[in-house]
Amino acid sequence: MNAIFYVVPVLIMAVALFGAYLVVRRWLRMRRAWRSGLTAEARCLRVYATAHGGGDTRVRTSLRHVYEFRARDGRVVRFEEEGGPGTVLEGDIVTVHYSDGPDVVATARPGRGGYGCSACAVLACVGMVVLVCLVFMITVTTMS
Repeated sequence: MNAIFYVVPVLIMAVALFGAYLVVRRWLRMRRAWRSGLTAEARCLRVYATAHGGGDTRVRTSLRHVYEFRARDGRVVRFEEEGGPGTVLEGDIVTVHYSDGPDVVATARPGRGGYGCSACAVLACVGMVVLVCLVFMITVTTMS
């Protein structure tokens, strides 16, 4: 019966650490695109909104853009990005920053600090969750 006091916190820590891994991986990919120094003119092919939630919960919508550009080596790259500016419409030309290589990572979002700040905030929250779980497990161990 006491095993549940160890299994549940370990599962919570595993989910939190996996989420942290995904956020850091995304941040490093965007950082690589910004630091590569490669830019290109991209055309916005499509703009659409997605809605999440509904029913008894709050509805959250997010704007998504589909861009296409020609990389330095001549390849045509198409990518989709969430959370871009609402002023970019279909047919607009924007500057994208991208990294070269077999797996091209590109972004048209302005600003460089957003991903890093959000990654740090997520890591701080994950650290607190892991710390609370560890303290809980140590408390259960010392009390039994």
